[in-house]
Amino acid sequence: MTQLSRRKLLTGAGLAVGAGAAAGAGLVRLAQQPEPVLLQAASISEPIPFHDAHQAGIATPVQDRLHFAAFDLSTDSPQRVVTLLKAWTAAAARMTSAQEIGGGATGAELAPPDDTGEALGLPASRLTLTIGFGPGFFDKLKLTRPDKLKELPHFPGDKLDPARSGGDICVQACADDPQVAVHAVRNLVRIGFGVVSVRWSQLGFGKTSSTTPDAQTPRNLMGFKDGTNNIAGTDTKKLDEHVWVGEEGPEWLRGGSYLVARRIRMHIETWDRTSLKEQEDIFGRTKREGAPYGGTREHDPVVLDKMPAESHVRLANPGSLSGVTILRRGYSFTDGSDGLGRLDAGLFFLAYQRDPEKGFIPIQRALAAKDPLNEYIQHVGSGIFACPGGVKPGSFWGEALLT
Repeated sequence: MTQLSRRKLLTGAGLAVGAGAAAGAGLVRLAQQPEPVLLQAASISEPIPFHDAHQAGIATPVQDRLHFAAFDLSTDSPQRVVTLLKAWTAAAARMTSAQEIGGGATGAELAPPDDTGEALGLPASRLTLTIGFGPGFFDKLKLTRPDKLKELPHFPGDKLDPARSGGDICVQACADDPQVAVHAVRNLVRIGFGVVSVRWSQLGFGKTSSTTPDAQTPRNLMGFKDGTNNIAGTDTKKLDEHVWVGEEGPEWLRGGSYLVARRIRMHIETWDRTSLKEQEDIFGRTKREGAPYGGTREHDPVVLDKMPAESHVRLANPGSLSGVTILRRGYSFTDGSDGLGRLDAGLFFLAYQRDPEKGFIPIQRALAAKDPLNEYIQHVGSGIFACPGGVKPGSFWGEALLT
């Protein structure tokens, strides 16, 4: 039986068995934060600073959990959006320091508390909150869109769900405790009522890429180590070259980055019935050690002509793409089953780059055209966002853009 017919048979077998004014007042109140009120428990790990030259959550060490949310604007008023972003920034600065929002989970009996309370007593868990603005953000507010912020082209094999794609604003919450990450997004959603609404969201676990190459490389749900050659968060030269927007971008975006988010469904059941040899040939690495073909250890140099011509690692390697490089920050996901007994699982891929036209787009074009892994995966969700530079004390997310 041929490989193709065998896969079709396996796939078939799997199928067979297988309120505006009130909200505005609340935003103003939340933006005027009182002195910090620390949560009861001390942090078990040092919080990651919120204020910096770059937004945290991009090159900082990758945490274990993710809550990603994309929002649609419910207003075309820049003033209301400024009020929202001031409130969000104030709340984010407190949550990333394990502090309650505003007056905390207590207050007037006849009014909702400023903080929903499920993170009371929990440490910061290295929480980071990163914001980005999609193309619609600029169109709705009649702002000048960055030249590089364009809707991604259609790639062969894409089956994008509009309900899981796009968005005017994105917020990426990463933490080592899932409840801390969920609490952060939940409270931003609550604060934003009447100005933004959630378009789609994604929970993730088990980081699949690392910005700390000295640590153990994580594995994706296919069982292979992922992110071996990722940019290190300490490699300032590569970050400046490939990740941070420089003088070519608008002033508000300098020190920021472009984010591409892709929800990639894995056909787990078919993959699990594929031989080890074929799995390794598809990736171009050994499954246990993660060594590239022609090497014996994971971090041995990738020798392109030692790999199958259409292996995933070879196609995506900078050496095959004239040096194209991105910073990956992905997570695994499982969202139950699809009603046919198959896991709705895969990779939530996050890629940061200085220029999408010189980063994600050429990589994905190469992979979409030839990668044998496409038989086992499908891109079902997508978004692109411009993430501004870091926030200074006393400032707010997007201030240079909106003022």
